Amino acid sequence: MANPQRLLLIASPLMRRTPVYDRAAALAKAKGMALHIVAFDYVEGLATAGLVNDQALAVMRDGYVRQHREWLESQALPMRRTGITVTTEVVWVLHPLNEILVHLREQPFAMLIKEFEHEPWWMRAMFTSLDIQLLRDTRIPLHLVHKASHALPRRILAAVDLSRPEDQYEGFNDQIISEALKLALQCNAQIDLLYVYDLGSMYLDASSSREHSFLLDSNLAQTLHEAQSEAFQALAERNGIASEHRHMHMGDPAKVLGLFTDSHDIDVLVMGSYHHHGIGWFIGSTAERVMHRLSSSVLVISPEHSQG
Repeated sequence: MANPQRLLLIASPLMRRTPVYDRAAALAKAKGMALHIVAFDYVEGLATAGLVNDQALAVMRDGYVRQHREWLESQALPMRRTGITVTTEVVWVLHPLNEILVHLREQPFAMLIKEFEHEPWWMRAMFTSLDIQLLRDTRIPLHLVHKASHALPRRILAAVDLSRPEDQYEGFNDQIISEALKLALQCNAQIDLLYVYDLGSMYLDASSSREHSFLLDSNLAQTLHEAQSEAFQALAERNGIASEHRHMHMGDPAKVLGLFTDSHDIDVLVMGSYHHHGIGWFIGSTAERVMHRLSSSVLVISPEHSQG
């Protein structure tokens, strides 16, 4: 049976061409999938006009939606000329999150693509952005495009976490690497594998249940490092990652990931994020923290996503 999945591009309400359109088109072409572009519009000025005249609001709203739909069609036209099947849609809605989740429930999309919204720290402290809401609530791969120097990614980095296997979904690291390998194969891109471990945090976890012992503490760091290195090499070997493309660094994961992607000219960082069911706590906080440190784009994988 043919794969009915499509890529879903969430377009900005602003009618402005940005690199996210080129990235979405390039991925659709590489994956051999159709692309659906949807814009969720809500213009505060028009909505305020409705307080005075509902009929005038309806006329202005319909005119704006029609104009935006025509603009999206003008963006889709050159994509169609390259052989990509593209559909467009404009929805008038104040809060787009629920509408996006409805789209994802009702149709088999393979990936959600959206331009990353840069926001100042004080706004992030007061409000939860749509990007973070999507990060927490979507179960399909979420591609947030910071920049796209190359429409089709050339260098892809898979980031894994081996620090607390008891807290993780079984096989999640393999799933992250699998998604990265699949993307690299489709894009004819180079893939690298990175594990950043916070030895200080792991040291505290390992020693917290033990009585203090100078001899034990002096050897614990080396023991932890060797165990992590062994697990990382086994993971890389199991997934066929060449030795020259394996990287293991110590430090704060969010900081190191940001520095590594910059220094190695990474186009897409593939990483995992997941919820801890039962207590409602978002375990994948590293994904949130790293988002605002990256200059590259990110592809976030959820363990609940069933691979095809």
